[in-house]
Amino acid sequence: MIKMKSFIGKKMLLLSLLLMVITVASAQDTSGGVLRVDLNQALEIALDENPTIQVADMEVQKKKYAEKEALSQLFPIIDASGTFSHTIKKQSFAMEGNVVKVGSKNTWQGGFNLALPVFAPSLYQSIQLTDTDVYLAVESARASRLDLINEVTKAFFQVLLVQDSYEVLLQSYQQAQRNFEVVNNKYIQGVVSEYDKIRAEVQVHNLKPSVVSAENAVNLTKLQLQVLMGIDTEYPLEVTGNLAEHEKELYAEVLSIDTSLESNSDLRQIELQRKMLDQTVKLNKTAFMPTLAFSAQYSWMTMADNMKFRNYNWSPYSTIGFSLSVPLVNISNVFKVKQAKVSRAQIDYTTTNLRRTLDMQVKSYMDNMQNSIQQIDSNKEGVRQAEKGQTIAQKMYEVGSGTILELNDSEVALTQARLAYNQSIFDYLSSRSDLEKVLGRGVE
Repeated sequence: MIKMKSFIGKKMLLLSLLLMVITVASAQDTSGGVLRVDLNQALEIALDENPTIQVADMEVQKKKYAEKEALSQLFPIIDASGTFSHTIKKQSFAMEGNVVKVGSKNTWQGGFNLALPVFAPSLYQSIQLTDTDVYLAVESARASRLDLINEVTKAFFQVLLVQDSYEVLLQSYQQAQRNFEVVNNKYIQGVVSEYDKIRAEVQVHNLKPSVVSAENAVNLTKLQLQVLMGIDTEYPLEVTGNLAEHEKELYAEVLSIDTSLESNSDLRQIELQRKMLDQTVKLNKTAFMPTLAFSAQYSWMTMADNMKFRNYNWSPYSTIGFSLSVPLVNISNVFKVKQAKVSRAQIDYTTTNLRRTLDMQVKSYMDNMQNSIQQIDSNKEGVRQAEKGQTIAQKMYEVGSGTILELNDSEVALTQARLAYNQSIFDYLSSRSDLEKVLGRGVE
């Protein structure tokens, strides 16, 4: 009966583990061992798995421990102490012609000491300084997230650009193969010259290396994205979507962008640094202020010539007191205060220059986005015209009124137009990602 229950218990445990595995597997969009991600999923994985973010979070934790360490100095410090001494030869002195030995062979002493700051200005300022340092570490971690979001976003769109370029080149290569088949059939029938056949075959061979290079570029950009996401590069990754899907959202988006720098991480960090310098000035000034501390002691002491602890006569005693320290002359602190004030002035100049630089970057990214919008419109029309020209050139060649050179030129023009269209969308999305990083959007 016991064995049967044990067997049933093991079966239930295996069933539970199986259900857990199925649940975890279904949480990811995978098929055949391939991880399929869109932009949001890629960002979510990167923010969870990238080592840079984990290091930044650990730095925040370190600063929080430092803050607690500073706060702990407000609490009393209690020490326990004990001493033992054995007299090898007792002290002696002469009294009225007699030699008198004093003391005991063994001396035992133990007790507790308590120390508590009552008024410590430097400690109070140190606590405020560590508190601001925690906020600075949090903002620095936020900046790391913004950098990672920007890098992952651009890497994701880079994969889409390379994938779309590969599709364009592959279509051009397949069309060149179809054209060669048509020309070769006509050559066999004696309708076209051998020159046309050679030109069509050369066109196929010319496009083959570009297709192979594009395929390698797809694999390379995927590996770069995987590294940024913090996942194993040997795990197959598939990036879903294409650049054309993002075209619709661009026109309304560029008109509604708020270019305020209020959330910029660099400005926030430099503001916190300014605050820390102000607190450092106050901290250095506290060196001119008095400090007051409270102390208490409770001890036991005994002296004996033997090791019979039960017969020892312990003598307890206790004390309490206050200690006041008033600095009179400390020239070095004067120069520390002046150094902190100079650093404070440097921060002001740095802030002014940083804000000007950021304003320039925002304007540059906005101009790039506006230009990309115009290029998208122009390139989209160029694709439409190139498709129309390719169709005309193909029909003309089929009826014998066009040349193979015209047909090849129309194919090249269509390929270039499609590549330029995809590149203009990527340029817009890349500039938008850089702009969002400068504005500090996406992470609060």
